[in-house]
Amino acid sequence: MTVDTRWLDNKQKATWVRLAAVLELLPATLDSQLRRDAQLTHFDYFVLAMLSEAPGRTLRMTALAEHTTATLARLSHVVQRLETRGLVERFPCPEDKRATNARLTGAGWKKVQEAAPGHVATVRENVIDALSPEQVEQLAGIADAILHRIDPERARAAVYERYDDAGPDRDQRP
Repeated sequence: MTVDTRWLDNKQKATWVRLAAVLELLPATLDSQLRRDAQLTHFDYFVLAMLSEAPGRTLRMTALAEHTTATLARLSHVVQRLETRGLVERFPCPEDKRATNARLTGAGWKKVQEAAPGHVATVRENVIDALSPEQVEQLAGIADAILHRIDPERARAAVYERYDDAGPDRDQRP
C-alpha cells in the first residue's frame, strides 16, 4: 500500500515549528512561576482552580478529570499529593457511594487565592499582552479550529467553552 504524503511546505513547516515551540516552552514558563511563587505545578494550580469554581468547591473525581482534561490515574496522583498538603480532601459521594468527591479545603482556597494573581500576571505577560486585541480574537479562532479537529465530538467542549458566555468579567477570578 502506498501512502501519498502531503508534505508541509516551508511556510507550513515554519508555522508548525513555532506552534510546537510554544507547546513546549509555555508549560515550563507557567510551571516555573507557580513553583517559585506558590510551590505548585501548573496542573496542581489548574486542579485547585477548577475546584474553586465548582459549587461548594466540590466535584466528583470523574468530573474533575473532565474539567482538567486529565486521566483519572494522573488526577488521582495529583489529588493525593494535594491532599497530603492539606489543600484538597476526598470523600465518598453522598449521591453515589461508588464515586469519590474532591473538595477544596480552606487552606486550598487560600492557596489558590494567593497563587492566582501571579499566575494571571504570567499568562498576561507571556501570552495576552504579546498580542493585539485582534490577535487575541484570532488566537481564539485558531484554537477553536484545532479543537474541532482533535475533539470532533466536542467531548471536552464544556472545558474550553466555559467562559464563552460567562457574562460580565469578574475582577478577581482565581
